[in-house]
Amino acid sequence: MKILFISPGSGDGYFCGNCYRDNLMAQALHRAGHEVTVVPLYLPLEFLGELQGKAPVFFPATTFYVEQKMRKRIPHWIRRMLDSKASLRLAASFSGTTSAAGMEQMTLSMIEGDDSAFKRHVEELVSWVKDIQPQVIHLSSTLLLAVAKPLKEALGLPIVCSLQDEEVWIDSLAPEYAQRAWQSINNGAEWIDKFVTTSYYYQQIAQKRMPDIEPPTVIYPGVEISRYTSDESPECPTIGFFYRMNELDGLDILAEAFVLLKKRNTIPHLKLRIGGGYMPTEKKFLARVHKTLHPYAEDVYIEKDYTWRSHFEFYRHITVLSVPLRFPEGIGLYLCEAFAAGRPAVEPHSGSFSEIIGRAGLTYEPNSPEALADALEQLLTNPARLAECASEAAELSRTRYNDSLSANQLLTLYEKII
Repeated sequence: MKILFISPGSGDGYFCGNCYRDNLMAQALHRAGHEVTVVPLYLPLEFLGELQGKAPVFFPATTFYVEQKMRKRIPHWIRRMLDSKASLRLAASFSGTTSAAGMEQMTLSMIEGDDSAFKRHVEELVSWVKDIQPQVIHLSSTLLLAVAKPLKEALGLPIVCSLQDEEVWIDSLAPEYAQRAWQSINNGAEWIDKFVTTSYYYQQIAQKRMPDIEPPTVIYPGVEISRYTSDESPECPTIGFFYRMNELDGLDILAEAFVLLKKRNTIPHLKLRIGGGYMPTEKKFLARVHKTLHPYAEDVYIEKDYTWRSHFEFYRHITVLSVPLRFPEGIGLYLCEAFAAGRPAVEPHSGSFSEIIGRAGLTYEPNSPEALADALEQLLTNPARLAECASEAAELSRTRYNDSLSANQLLTLYEKII
């Protein structure tokens, strides 16, 4: 089967859950023998390798942003300069904002598709896709929904669209823009043959926010388990954090919980390992985290340089994973990765965490350093409970968060709508 993924790029400077989810799906389908191409929007996706093929970056962040602001086409020589690798790398270094402030025009443009800048760029995308001739197109998010109509009208192909955590971005818009965005998504849903999402929790969220669409199909994401399994285990009990190192993802909560545990001294030789990358805008926040952890700096290891390959190694060096998010997430791929390595998780009792973790760890509330420290202490001071959770994590990885299972479920969905 010829499958085309259309996915926004993040610049690869930090762990982007949706970007990585798309990469996992594409890689699994490719290993299953299918012809898969991933087309990046905005910024490059360097980890794609052969799956990106010769696909250029469409709707390049540099040009598209300037055209949105100027409301007119820019000269070709300026566009060539803005879309150079150097300019896109520079844009990537400032990417990754979790707030849509100042991005209202671009956000609505990619949902509604009514402005001239969008129409110019989507013509280039449609022309390129015609040459590829896929059998099915998979959009990464409803935040790209406007490309569905021109693709459907030009090619008549079935289109699948993923749903996960759109409200984190849309709800950071001013209320009038957010309301308009949700209504436009409802209106544009007619061009999508099937929506898919990553948890039953988010299926309910989607139905509340987008009442006019059919219930999305739930397909849990999976990882390539063999990349994570290992006989290695850390010599000392080690708490791991693997996500973007920022306030929204709760790194400061974990840092304070770690300090509390060190002061209690109920878990001898306790360590903390942090990975996932960060953007320049997070340096002040990270300075505060470093200050919090300073008294126990010798027991903390922070991976300064993020690469997508570091996912595989990271989990071999931890005992338990904890990413105390400040928002309710549709699913955390870091959980799927930790479970593949046989590592349990301790997460806030919010979002999809209870559904995803099951008996493979603990959830706690409220999402405070004290409650997190109590939950981590409960697990790490009870070897029998820790072993049970680790065993359940490995079992969930085999039976639910397995990339071959996810690929098979996606293929069944594609075949049905084709």
